[in-house]
Amino acid sequence: MKAFVRGLLARANHEVPKIQKKWEWKESAGFGGVTSPSPPPEKGLENLTVADVLLTKDTDDGGGKVDTLISCRTNDTVFDAVKNMAKHNIGSLVVLRPGDHQCIAGIVTERDYMRKIIGAGRSSKITKVGEVMTDESKLVSVSSGTNIIKAMQLMSENHIRHVPVIDGKIVGMISMVDVVRAIVDHQNGELKRLNQFIKGDYY
Repeated sequence: MKAFVRGLLARANHEVPKIQKKWEWKESAGFGGVTSPSPPPEKGLENLTVADVLLTKDTDDGGGKVDTLISCRTNDTVFDAVKNMAKHNIGSLVVLRPGDHQCIAGIVTERDYMRKIIGAGRSSKITKVGEVMTDESKLVSVSSGTNIIKAMQLMSENHIRHVPVIDGKIVGMISMVDVVRAIVDHQNGELKRLNQFIKGDYY
């Protein structure tokens, strides 16, 4: 996974600018004195943000809105938190303080469960989430305006797979999978767009 992420970062930092430069040359060169029309403007990776990732996560297959901020409380048992993760097929939960729906206390992940419950021989049914979570003071977080390449670099450098999105208050959670999917989808869309341009669909 780490090698795959490094490869994506390299492609994002080098290949996309090369593609853009190629089309800039084609526009200026033309053929027989006639310049080629440029393809419609596309939002580049340098302008793709965490907000774009959240927007995709917040939309279901039918185009409707879904709640992607799945959370638990510090006083919930780890057993209930893990059941919640399994129910929603996710690997982490935002942990909120009791009585406050938007005050983040930390995050708890499947890795916390494996290391601090299974690995330590503790019971998930009596251990509270607040005892095993990563505390808010130690969290690596992003904002909705953070560039997705920067978000990927933060996760890669800190060896984490989930980061909360905080704009004054918690607004969501993104994972490495979400970011990788967004980059791959964007690059596939760019290749498709350039292929259509080559075939003359934009003439």
